[in-house]
Amino acid sequence: MNKPNPANWGQVITVHRWDRWSIHHRLQELNIPCACPADGTLRVDVNHAIALLLVQSTVRQFTAPRQASVDWLERCWQTHVACTAEH
Repeated sequence: MNKPNPANWGQVITVHRWDRWSIHHRLQELNIPCACPADGTLRVDVNHAIALLLVQSTVRQFTAPRQASVDWLERCWQTHVACTAEH
């Protein structure tokens, strides 16, 4: 089986060149296929919704301003979700 050429597969994620290797490394830890080809892009192969959410979360972790991350976390802490277990 031939390995796809990273320069022409997956979705291009637009991030600063200095963030792309950190994001690439984290996506690999999450078992999400990704590549950093010589053209300076970050390419990600997303095949399901959970992978898409993980990519979004990872990119936000590296690119969002600190205050935006703090505000998001505070909103999460203030959210009250009633969980019910059905047996």
